[in-house]
Amino acid sequence: MAKIAIVYHSGYGHTAKVAEHVRIGAARAEGAEVTLYKADDLTSPDAGPWDELAAADAIIFGAPTYMGSASAVFKQFQDATSKPWFSHAWKDKIAAGFTNSGNLYGDKSTTLLQMATLAAQHGMIWVGTGMMPGYNASTKDINAVHNRASFTIGLGTQSLTDKPAEETPDRFDLETAEMFGGRVAEATLRWVRGKA
Repeated sequence: MAKIAIVYHSGYGHTAKVAEHVRIGAARAEGAEVTLYKADDLTSPDAGPWDELAAADAIIFGAPTYMGSASAVFKQFQDATSKPWFSHAWKDKIAAGFTNSGNLYGDKSTTLLQMATLAAQHGMIWVGTGMMPGYNASTKDINAVHNRASFTIGLGTQSLTDKPAEETPDRFDLETAEMFGGRVAEATLRWVRGKA
């Protein structure tokens, strides 16, 4: 059994939708128990489900990219992790990250690097997408491929700015999110078995 926590912030519902599909993909792995946590509930080091995160085998971080960085609420959560950092509570846990923005690229790599740096400071083991580029040839349809923006360090999805969360991201990005969740879950299960 592997416990996987997904800690995310969502400003308008789009990133929450991606988080749910990451959860769906991770939960498909036999032996994975996956729980969603809102970063909004973890902005203080002295309040929130910190003990549950300490008991997790993996933590997947998720946030929208606003103005080239993770959202302010996610940053509050990130700063609040200084308490588990002092006690090495997250050392050797699996970590991964995802982000969503209105543009196809939208400087999402800076948010993913922020998350990877957070994981590194905690001594966590980072897992990328493991996916090949989705849109890199004229024979491919940008509207019908997985990992279309070709992120490798973490998952990057797009929500069109003129559509509500009920309509975007599209099914290919959501399927990519499920594939990513599955990869992180399988890596976590291998890691937990190897430690036993």
